[in-house]
Amino acid sequence: MISPASLQRVRAVADAVLYEGYLLYPYRASSSKNQSRWQFGVLGPPGAAESGVGEDPRMSCQTLMRPGDRAGVNVTVRFLQLQVRSIERAVDGSPDFVPVDELTVAGTSWLSWDEAVEREFDLGPQHPGEWTGEYRLDVRIEGGTEIEELRGGDGSLAGRAVRTRWPAHAVVTVACESIDGLSRVQVSVENVTTAQDAADWGTEPRDAGVWGKDSAIRQSLIGAHLILAAENSEFVSLLEPPAGAEHAAGTCAQERCYPVLAGLPGETDLVLVSPIILYDHPEIAEQSDGALFDATEIDEILTLRVMTLTEEEKRQARATDPLAAQIIDRCEQMSPTTLAQMHGVLRNPHLPDPHLQDPGLPDMGLVPELTDDVPWWDPDADTAVRPDVDGVIVNGVRVAKGTVVRIHPSRRADAQDLFFAGQLARVVTVHADVDGGTHVGVVMIDDPASELHEWYGRYLYFAPDEVEPVSADTGKEEQP
Repeated sequence: MISPASLQRVRAVADAVLYEGYLLYPYRASSSKNQSRWQFGVLGPPGAAESGVGEDPRMSCQTLMRPGDRAGVNVTVRFLQLQVRSIERAVDGSPDFVPVDELTVAGTSWLSWDEAVEREFDLGPQHPGEWTGEYRLDVRIEGGTEIEELRGGDGSLAGRAVRTRWPAHAVVTVACESIDGLSRVQVSVENVTTAQDAADWGTEPRDAGVWGKDSAIRQSLIGAHLILAAENSEFVSLLEPPAGAEHAAGTCAQERCYPVLAGLPGETDLVLVSPIILYDHPEIAEQSDGALFDATEIDEILTLRVMTLTEEEKRQARATDPLAAQIIDRCEQMSPTTLAQMHGVLRNPHLPDPHLQDPGLPDMGLVPELTDDVPWWDPDADTAVRPDVDGVIVNGVRVAKGTVVRIHPSRRADAQDLFFAGQLARVVTVHADVDGGTHVGVVMIDDPASELHEWYGRYLYFAPDEVEPVSADTGKEEQP
């Protein structure tokens, strides 16, 4: 039984995928990047990609499941359907309306704009043992028109917002085969909307497969992704397959999407099939106060930028899209505490790197730990750091000032670093940064100016795994 907490976690990530790139800072319609929006996972109608006006119509994934009695998979497909919002002004003394780009009614601005509506189709459990070959499921996306009257403060009709959606047709295909004692499940989604579908809705007739830029996106599935739920079975990670499943995982083919285990860590009954490559059990950062839709968003920077918008710019953003209005309002109402938490998680930078220190060794004078009541930006925190005596464990040997090491550049080494490969150096300082990294400052032993560099503090810095402790007398690796 899938827990509500797991489903909530999966949907939070799925919503982030759904709206990735939907609306970009500064969230105004006048911004050029919002006039030509772009998202991942767009499934265009057949022929749109070949015509250069849309995206390919299909996405497909393969994932692994454990076989079993009545083993099945429940398929849910989610995407956005474009909705055109046209603003029309009422003509005095007439029942007619005139299309306009913008209309201000009772202090609120309305813009003609392309919105989106969330669509979700739960296709129910599919049991591969009950059918042979592939199983096809139809997804019919209805079109429609909605009219919202815009009335002034005195109740008079000032205009209306006409929202129009165009129909589309998709097919979800599920297939299954056995491999290495596992079930390899393939799920694909394909937009099969035809010109006749468009014509039935009143769009101008066109030859089959010939689309315009506007009509192609109107009948696309935007931000398409899948949620797969195992029934009487469990999924196998493709990123970290268990022993015996490596070969089967390597045979799984992906097309414009990738399946990862989702839900709470350790659970294996949910898979998120995303057009963005994620890791297993992805989650939304708890510091994030709400979606900002900007690609690979950095909440703190975007929020601070929203706060710098002028009142006129904020008005324009609010008029662009209801979701943009929510962003502006949320940033304006944000408390100092909420804003501060976006700065990130403060991890003690002075704790030893667990990857570098043998847990069985005693504390050998590594960079000391700060107390929790002294934040890293407080000048008093500097008193707990002494690079001239601090050290770090490398290969079981304490590396500190005076230690002789051999240099092995590896981390983003540039040409200058590579010149020192294999050479001996003397450690002068060991530093810890605020992100928890450790840096070993050295001077080269064969450098005639080494004493001068040490005198005025011009050191070369390497990570602990780029230095090898050696004996100062023999130049050979030093024993722990």
